[in-house]
Amino acid sequence: MESDVPPLEEPLAELERRLIDEYLRKLGHDPAALRARHDDPAARTLLTEAAVYAATKLTEIESRSHYVRELHERH
Repeated sequence: MESDVPPLEEPLAELERRLIDEYLRKLGHDPAALRARHDDPAARTLLTEAAVYAATKLTEIESRSHYVRELHERH
C-alpha cells in the first residue's frame, strides 16, 4: 500500500547522511558513486569508515547537547 506520507526517520538521520557525505568528499570520493558500488570491498570499507566517523560526531553533538541542557537546568 503506497502513501503520500514519507517514512519516519530518526531525528538525526539527515545529519548523519551529511556527515558521511562530508567525510567521503574530504577524501576525494563521490558519495553516490561509492554507494552504487555494492560489491566493491574498498567502497564498503570507505562507507564503513564514514559511518563510524558520523557516529562519533553524532555522539559528540549529543553529549554537548546534554551538557548544555544540564547547565541550563541548574540555573
